[in-house]
Amino acid sequence: MARYTGPKTKISRIFGEPILGNAKYLTKNSNPPGQHGAARKRKSLGEYALQLKEKQKAKYTYGVLERQFRKTFEEAARIKGVTGENLIKLLEARLDNTVYRLGLTASRPEARQLVSHKHITVNGEIVNVPSYQLKAGDIIGYAPKSVNNSSVLSKVRGKNPKFSWIDWNETEKKGTFIAYPERESVPENIKEQLIVELYSK
Repeated sequence: MARYTGPKTKISRIFGEPILGNAKYLTKNSNPPGQHGAARKRKSLGEYALQLKEKQKAKYTYGVLERQFRKTFEEAARIKGVTGENLIKLLEARLDNTVYRLGLTASRPEARQLVSHKHITVNGEIVNVPSYQLKAGDIIGYAPKSVNNSSVLSKVRGKNPKFSWIDWNETEKKGTFIAYPERESVPENIKEQLIVELYSK
């Protein structure tokens, strides 16, 4: 299963923000990567470069490679509504992202691993596909073998109350994907309109 396995801090330094989670090392060295770092004279980015950078940021943020990202964009374009907002909604509705949003892991890569290793169920059925698209009303929970697994439960960080489109029942250890989120509710700093313009060329 393909995924990015390179240095996370380097990617964060490219964009100047902790898009892959931990910002500890970014605060120590926020210069762009490269031999000369901040001393290098950098030209202002052109239109295409800005659009490409925004697409790369979205891909790294959600852990999606090019082919799958393109398919998600095409699906977003088919859905009624604003394409850019639809793209963010579809990315947020991925199972691995929702596991992360529910606070069951500290990062999206951890959530992807939890799903891939068959620790997560959707509506009572084990689903091991991180890109699985959730629908309104879907119930996310732990697999029977994992509900009391200390190593799995140790990853729990708790749900952020700002994420109103999902709900977590601590007693039953089950979450609900209530609805697709509105764009203004998603905290990721992504200019999705630039991505739409890039793919529209």
